[in-house]
Amino acid sequence: MRYLFEEFELDTDRRELYRGADVLPVAPQVFDLLEYLVRHRERVVSKDDLINAVWKGRVVSDAALTTRLNVARNAIGDGGDKQRLIKTLPRKGFRFVGTVQEAQRLAVEPVSSAHSRDTKPTPNSAPRLSIVVLPFVNLSGDPEQDYFVDGVTETLTTDLSRISGAFIIARNTAFTFKGKAVDVVKLGRELNVPLCA
Repeated sequence: MRYLFEEFELDTDRRELYRGADVLPVAPQVFDLLEYLVRHRERVVSKDDLINAVWKGRVVSDAALTTRLNVARNAIGDGGDKQRLIKTLPRKGFRFVGTVQEAQRLAVEPVSSAHSRDTKPTPNSAPRLSIVVLPFVNLSGDPEQDYFVDGVTETLTTDLSRISGAFIIARNTAFTFKGKAVDVVKLGRELNVPLCA
């Protein structure tokens, strides 16, 4: 499962946190804490809930929990003073309050005439500006130039991720389509990236 919020992507299958095209290094307990908060964002999560989920019920000091929570906040650019994504409710617990889109990991399918244009769109509405940069193709015939076309894709993805308010699909997700024929209409729906004419 992939959880998308602001310019971040939390990929629970790969256990990676992305900001734009960059993988952010997070410790396993910090990842587990962030994942638990995002998964249970519809309710307030108690300290005991987090200890049971992340530390499997082991005795953990309040300081250890606070430290991991602060690291998770820093990883997603959320200071403890503003609490725009992870809110602390005194004597109650914590709640992830950011807007989250859920996306399944995609299985790539070849382009086929069986794909019709009347397929229903995904229920989530796309952010104002959503972009995926699919891998470029090396047309030179020289296999040694593959690094160059990959670099163009990666650089373009990184540069676009700097646009304020834009949601850019992570480079690692885009590169899963390298060398494969895909139905871009279906791909756009699944990634929640509308196609431009």
